Formats: sequence, structure tokens, C-alpha cells
Amino acid sequence: MSDIDEIKLRRLDLTVLLVFLNLMRDRKAVLVADRMGLTQSSISHALKRLRDTFGDALFLRKPHGMEPTAVAIRLEPQIRKAVDALNGALASPELFDPASASGVLRLGAYDSEMAVLIPQLVARIQAEAPGLKLAARALGRRDALDALETGELDLAIGFFWDLPATVLATPLNEERYLTVARRGHPLFEEGFSLRRYLTARHLVVSPNGDLSGIVDRSLERLGKTRNVVCAVPQFFPALATLAASDLVATLPATLVRQFSASFDLDCREPPLEIRRFTISLVRHRRNEKNTKLDWIGDIMRDLESDRYQRAPD
Repeated sequence: MSDIDEIKLRRLDLTVLLVFLNLMRDRKAVLVADRMGLTQSSISHALKRLRDTFGDALFLRKPHGMEPTAVAIRLEPQIRKAVDALNGALASPELFDPASASGVLRLGAYDSEMAVLIPQLVARIQAEAPGLKLAARALGRRDALDALETGELDLAIGFFWDLPATVLATPLNEERYLTVARRGHPLFEEGFSLRRYLTARHLVVSPNGDLSGIVDRSLERLGKTRNVVCAVPQFFPALATLAASDLVATLPATLVRQFSASFDLDCREPPLEIRRFTISLVRHRRNEKNTKLDWIGDIMRDLESDRYQRAPD
């Protein structure tokens, strides 16, 4: 116990630490007071204890709200880790009863996963847990992981690589690609080959507007290049663009199979080998024993299993 500063620790109860974390997120004392059910005076008192303990102002009042100092930014991950550890120690898994469940499930995904999974997930929730609400956000991989870390999301769906140790991933399916174009496109009329594929004008889906992707990396290994003339940030604008043009794209097969008919599109197996990827359901480790999220995970695995059994070869 000699290495522990008991005097400083006694100043920091859990409410004070939660005030700190909420201020780091919301940057406005009035929002934190409302979220935590505290008075403005309680927030001010917690801030004074934090400043006395750490010897720093921690938050500076600005016209737009409370701006954290460099010390506060440095402290945040350590305080969050301590609160998460305590929360995990206190939590005891309670059986989840869908019929009596309430609250909001916060989920993040890219538009392709949303279009494929959300409709059936909502149907199951409405049928089995009608008191549970779903709030979905369109987030890319990095933003989704950040939102899990800060507690803004309960779950994220997508293709993730190099996951941090703070999250847990459950594989849902292994995804492959299909080449897709408008119905009647001359590329598919006869002899669809790599040579004809390379002469086509291609569209890619890229949130950052990059005119290259995984297909181009596969072509590089063959010493080949294709002509990419368009990048759009999401998959549904891509499908709509393909339907109205002579562009072609190579997109996730599940999305293409489910929506090609709606956009009057045709598809073929790509004329080259492209690495498959795994779609996973990801949660933060603080929610490892959350039985509501276990229930949602079971539903998603069921949906993917049914889809896999119905999918054509």
C-alpha cells in the first residue's frame, strides 16, 4: 500500500471520474448534468476536486463549451480504463428477457451491412422485443471503433483488421466479390475475360475518394492495371450509378445478390482471384457479459446462417 497515494484517491469517487469522462465527450457542463441527473453545483464541485487532485485546470471555459487541457487528454484513456475495470468487476450478467426489454440498441455499420442485415434484424426485434429500439449510424471502420471505445455504440458490424485489445469480434460470414454492371452491358455479352475486364471503365466505392481498392492490389500482383474513372463513398450510390451508366464495379457478393434485381443489374464472377474478407460483429470488452448483446449476436448469426444456406453457389 506504500505506493498508493490514499489521500488523492479518497478525493476521487466514481461520480467524479464519470463527470470527467462525460465532460471529455460532451464538452458542456449543462449536458453532463442532465445526462447524469446532477445539479450544476455538483458538476462544479466535481471539477474542483479533479483540479485539486491532478494540479491542473483540466477544462478551460470557451464560448463553445469546455475545452480539455493537454493533461486532461493524457488522463482520459487511463481514467476510462479504470472505470471500465470497476464496471466489469461490479457487473453480473443478468438474463435478458426480450419480451420485457426496453432501451435503445446503438449500432454502427457501413451502408452495405445496414442494407443486408438491418431489415431482418429490425423484424426480429419487433417480433421478439417490441420495447427495444434500434438506432443505427452510418460509420466507417475507424469511426465505429472510436464510438465503441467512448461508449457511443453498443455494437459495430463490418470488416475490421488490426483490432485493438479493448474489443471482441464475432465472425458473421466470409464475403467474396462479384463484378456487376447494368443489364445488357456489352462486357457480359460474350467471352467475359480478364482482358475485356481491364478495358472497361470502372467504379470503386471509397469513403475517402481514392481511385483504387482491393481489386487494384490484386491486379498489381499480376502486373496489370484497370481504368478506374469514378469513386463514390457508399454502396447504394454505386449501384444507382451502375444502373444509369456503362461503368462496371466489383462489389461484395451478398450486397449484389440481394439488390441487383432492384437496380436491374447483372453480375459475373470476377476474372481474377480477389482475397475474401470476414464480416464481424464487434463489441467493447466492457460489454463482454452483456446478455442483451449476446441475444443480438445470436440473431445476427442466425440471419447469416440462413442467408448462407439460401445463397447460390
